[in-house]
Amino acid sequence: MRAATIRDGEILVEEHPDPVPGAGEVLVRVRAAGLNGADMMQRRGLYPAPPGSPADIPGLELAGVVDQLGQGAQRFAVGDRVMAIVGGGGQAELAVVHERQLMPVPAALDWPEAGGLPEVFTTAHDAIFTQAELRPGEHLLVHGGAGGVGTAAIQLAKAAGARVTATVRREELRAQVAAFGAEVISPEGFAGGHTARGAGSGTQPAGPGRAVCPGPFDVILELVGAPNLAENMNALAAGGRICVIGVSAGAKAELNLLALMAKRARIHGSTLRARPLEEKALAARRLEHEVLPLFESDALRVPVAETFPLDEAPAAYDRFAAGGKLGKIVLQID
Repeated sequence: MRAATIRDGEILVEEHPDPVPGAGEVLVRVRAAGLNGADMMQRRGLYPAPPGSPADIPGLELAGVVDQLGQGAQRFAVGDRVMAIVGGGGQAELAVVHERQLMPVPAALDWPEAGGLPEVFTTAHDAIFTQAELRPGEHLLVHGGAGGVGTAAIQLAKAAGARVTATVRREELRAQVAAFGAEVISPEGFAGGHTARGAGSGTQPAGPGRAVCPGPFDVILELVGAPNLAENMNALAAGGRICVIGVSAGAKAELNLLALMAKRARIHGSTLRARPLEEKALAARRLEHEVLPLFESDALRVPVAETFPLDEAPAAYDRFAAGGKLGKIVLQID
């Protein structure tokens, strides 16, 4: 099989032996695989694949057709459309996935949408509902609202009846993010120096007669990292929760514990990739039952910024690194 391959910090497309499914596993003929920030970090040698996943083939999510069943696998049949988050190896023509990690692809989705769904929607759903326990009527702040996890979190929170504010650095993307249902603000001074305006209307600096940033926030989803920590504490409501799932702008910051205590706040971090099978399977079942039906009713969608064939995987990585995109970069594999 052909696969995107990491060699000395570069992405190449190389031949690899076809994987063989073991007990309880499924061989998936991959049709689409999304790119994520973790792939970029793995390419740089900063985020190695967990044990049992290919060390040199990136890809944390995939969608495709069941090609072969391992011993005892019975949740799906050959020919079924499936998708999953995986520890690695998703950006290949073939991939082995345990059947408990697989989910059916909603009929309303095409391959690029399905290939860009599992990682970002599972990450967002797990972070804001399972961990941060967002409730209807609460106020969520999403940092990095234009990315895959950001747009997923906005949509999920709105569907659950929460109010959502999102920070978006690039002004040209703010109206598009607002269309998902968020009040969009600039990330500079988000704790109290910028106006948030309604869906589709963009953002302007606060001034006479204008409202400042619409905090406090019950839950803050942190996708940027350490530079936001102090202002996150300032913007947090009493009893609020900060969920850290991204540190692209830095991993170390000073935390005022007195402010944490005074607000009776919680801060926690999370990753999905290294979790054991049981926890990944539970996250998949929650997504399958609570989220996937919303795609059939068009209440949710997967924004795809651009697609690339597998042979152009290096160009896809360059496009991801360039930034300025709304939604997912997806490899299509024929």
